[in-house]
Amino acid sequence: MAHPLMFDGADPYLARVRGICLALPGADEKVSHGRPSFFTTKLFLTYGGTVRGDHDPEPYRHSVLVLPDAAERPALLGDARFYDPAYVGPSGWVGLDLRACGPPGEVDWQEVAELVDASYRLTAPARLVRELDAR
Repeated sequence: MAHPLMFDGADPYLARVRGICLALPGADEKVSHGRPSFFTTKLFLTYGGTVRGDHDPEPYRHSVLVLPDAAERPALLGDARFYDPAYVGPSGWVGLDLRACGPPGEVDWQEVAELVDASYRLTAPARLVRELDAR
């Protein structure tokens, strides 16, 4: 049975996230488990998440799940905008609730792009990271 879609294609947060992700070398998008997911050979971002014990998609539907550098994870989770996401949190991923950052026009999209860049670099093949560095 297919998962129901848990996003709105017209979501302005998603539009900005999509632009950041798909600008990276070799990046593509697919819907996995009802959510937009961005990957090269491995996943580097999922749009939308949940927390352990609460599988209601609404509270974190406008969030990004990324894999930060392990040394940065504790500091990120110390910021109220970030959370430990269900399923992938134990593997080092964090969620950033974009609504907690403000309306789409007020989000620090440079900060989001830096988080996406870090996650991409930790998951993408070396040749794609070299291509990104050459830009």
